[in-house]
Amino acid sequence: MITPVKFNRYAPQVLDQLGKSGAFLTVRKGEAVNTMTIGWGSVGRVWSLPVFTILVRHNRYTYQIIKDGGTFGVSLPLDASLDKELEYCGSKSGRDVNKERECPLRLLPAQVIDSPVVGGCRLYYECEIIYSQSMALEALKQDIREQRYAKEPPHTLFYGKIVACYLGTGEVESRE
Repeated sequence: MITPVKFNRYAPQVLDQLGKSGAFLTVRKGEAVNTMTIGWGSVGRVWSLPVFTILVRHNRYTYQIIKDGGTFGVSLPLDASLDKELEYCGSKSGRDVNKERECPLRLLPAQVIDSPVVGGCRLYYECEIIYSQSMALEALKQDIREQRYAKEPPHTLFYGKIVACYLGTGEVESRE
């Protein structure tokens, strides 16, 4: 059973979870599906819209899928119950392994978008991308640039309009 909630109702818990063990980001384009762990993101308002902003590096398997797919789901356990799965999804690439099978993750249909969500979580955001922008590293403060991008490629920021936000009981009902 799901319970719709206001998108910013759990914003402090979202930010805490991102800072601790992260959240699941799941994307789909056709048959290509991938879940990765994110630790950077924010919930807020942009252009008077409820928005979840995420960052994906250009070299990640998720990057082309999210760019072409146009939606993403963010699934947050809000406790330590899926820390091993978050660790796995943050250390393995979907290019090399099927995370749903190997982890195993339970990918479930989202309520509104095509990208699935991860079962067993407590809070879900479903988002449609309304804007994306590749980082201009020369515009980034030098100490952050040197610390975060000396050996890694830049991110693209994806702004997702939140089209659904809800609590789950560990399961997500199918939209069928």
